[in-house]
Amino acid sequence: MDKQRTPDCFDATLLVVDDGPENLTVMGDLLRPFYRVRVANSGQRALAVVATPPTPDLILLDIMMPGMDGYTVLAQLRDHPSFHDIPVIFVTALDTPEDEERGLALGAVDYITKPLRPAVVLARVRAHLELKRARDGLRDQADYLEAQVARCLSENQAIQEAGIQALARLVEIRDQETGAHLRRTQEYVRVLARRLLGHPRFAGILDERVIEVMAKSALLHDIGKVGIPDHILFKPGRLTPEEQAVMRTHSNLGGDAIAEVLGRVERSLEFLGLAQEIARHHHEQWDGGGYPDGLAGEAIPVSARLIALADVFDALTSERVYKAGLSFAEARAVIARERGRHFDPDIVDAFLEVFDEFQRIAQRHADPELCGQSGEG
Repeated sequence: MDKQRTPDCFDATLLVVDDGPENLTVMGDLLRPFYRVRVANSGQRALAVVATPPTPDLILLDIMMPGMDGYTVLAQLRDHPSFHDIPVIFVTALDTPEDEERGLALGAVDYITKPLRPAVVLARVRAHLELKRARDGLRDQADYLEAQVARCLSENQAIQEAGIQALARLVEIRDQETGAHLRRTQEYVRVLARRLLGHPRFAGILDERVIEVMAKSALLHDIGKVGIPDHILFKPGRLTPEEQAVMRTHSNLGGDAIAEVLGRVERSLEFLGLAQEIARHHHEQWDGGGYPDGLAGEAIPVSARLIALADVFDALTSERVYKAGLSFAEARAVIARERGRHFDPDIVDAFLEVFDEFQRIAQRHADPELCGQSGEG
């Protein structure tokens, strides 16, 4: 036999396990011209060798050994996360079909019986090393693709975040009262939604991912105010009924603008879908008395129902030139009275349970100074 490495051989480490010194010698002489070969004369020693670098690419394992037989060695390898995927070929004098079936059932990749035929051993070893190399290559490729997908998702997430922040900043520039209001409302929505996780009515709608998307989209609930005329948006006092009617169109303006963007993109964008719901419907009321569409009850999107309560609470507790802000306790009482009228009853119940968190959010993101803005939230 040609002792030189053939061109299609590749660098690999084999572990030969056998309690017979003569068998180790025979296998070593056969394999060393082509591979790095490590040996172990017992099951216990085999496990110790596997645990020390270099990790073998393939193990040729005798079955009948004193102390720990090959079946036990293989079982322990398969239970270890670092060694689970090392291919193992049983090399044994046990040659009944039942023995072979048992070895393969335990996870061996092949079964070679003694006495050994060198050409068969080399062919089987080469075949399984090539299979391992192919599997490792696919795994590396999958890991690379997974990393690329994660990077692309991260970049897309960053783009979404930047887009939302840019649009929210546009609202802040046009409507100077909304800077801290947007941050508070976003936090209120997040706290409310998390409280409702697992609630039977919301179990099929809310999860942590949806809540985070919803909280980000909440920043755009008043984006329609960009289209409100200055003399109304910046009026330093209460609005007339006619002016209030114009101010209320911000729900239509915001919802329609986002809907138009959604209609132009080729795929669904969840955060924009939620933003559209929120912008259009955050002034709807549970009893149907809201605007712009007079929706009632379950017809109002959950995202808009959450924003509705958060938005009203913030309006009640915020001071404006045309009104004083209510105390937290007073605002709490107003929200509680509107249970089943303005607000979804279960969302009000959740609000009452997390009221202390609402207070902390309001204090953490308090308005720095009084703003002279007109009033219609």
